[in-house]
Formats: sequence, structure tokens, C-alpha cells
Amino acid sequence: MYAYINGRLVFKCPTYVVIDAGGVGYHINISLNTYSNLPDHEHCKLYTWLHVKEDGHTLYGFADEGERRLFLHLISVSGIGPNTGRMILSSITPAEIQTAIVKGDVPLIQRIKGIGPKSAQRMVLELQDKLKKEGPDTLIAVPQNNSARDEALSALVMLGFAKNMAEKALDKAIQQNNEKLSVEQLIKIALKIL
Repeated sequence: MYAYINGRLVFKCPTYVVIDAGGVGYHINISLNTYSNLPDHEHCKLYTWLHVKEDGHTLYGFADEGERRLFLHLISVSGIGPNTGRMILSSITPAEIQTAIVKGDVPLIQRIKGIGPKSAQRMVLELQDKLKKEGPDTLIAVPQNNSARDEALSALVMLGFAKNMAEKALDKAIQQNNEKLSVEQLIKIALKIL
């Protein structure tokens, strides 16, 4: 529902922050990783995820899009809820978590508070292939200056097209046109090719 919240950082502690955006104060739960990456100045932008349940709505915030995507992968595992996902991100860095899952390092994952042997094995089993396919740096380092081709590729993959097919269609679209194309133009041409 909320992609990010951008505003004035009113309060900051290791477990949550309050951001004033448009006169509304948002209470956002954060991990220690996000806490350590938050700027000291007043202006702040957090990528968010809203957890809705019968007895309340809880907002979780992340320093960058990569951490949020890793969090969403973690909570997709059976038995791991948002609070456990936040605990995992608070215990070790997102890069260490991703590496541990890809390499199947169950003992390292088990050292995280609240994660037993079965949960650690389940995390590796359910996420290892997903994280391998996305590559070692996909979740952690999201490029800030994407080219139009990269953004179009990302959009086509999100629409359900296979990455290699989308890449071929985009390359063909770029070759057919001499002028520089916008993301929207690239997507439209690639969709016709696909």
C-alpha cells in the first residue's frame, strides 16, 4: 500500500522511528540495520511494508529497497512472521543473511535469536534457489541510476516475461531505433516483439 514515506524524522530509536510526512506522524518499526543506516539530519526516506491483521496495522521501514525485498523473501517462509524477519535483519547484515541462505549455512542462521534448526533449514530450502536466481547483489545493492533498458527489463520481468526473452526483445528494439527511447517507448516496442 505504501511504497515509501518521505518526511521529517521526528523521533529515532533502535526499534522504531516517527516520521512526520504532510502533518501525519508515522510510527514505523525498523531493524538495527536500518537504524544504523538512517541519516542524522532531519529529512528521511524509508521504504515501507504494511502488515495488516485483525487487531491492527503495523508499518515496517527499511533503509533501502534491497533490504525491503529481502525482508519480503524472509516473511514468505512458513513460520517466519514480520517480527522474526525484523529480528533476522537486526542480528546480521542483509548481505550476510543472503550469503548464508545461498551457501546453505544453517549454523549461522540458527545463531539468530528466535530461529531454530527447522526454521533455518526451511529458510535455506525455500529461499536458496530464489536468491541464487536473482544473483549475489540483486537484493543488497539496487542500482540508483538505472538505464532506460534496465528499467524496461525490470518492468517486463515483473509483468511475467522470462528475463532472457525480455532482454532479447529490448536489444532488438534498441537496434531498430536510432533515437534514444524512453522507458515507456522501450516497453511498448518490446511488448510488440514479444
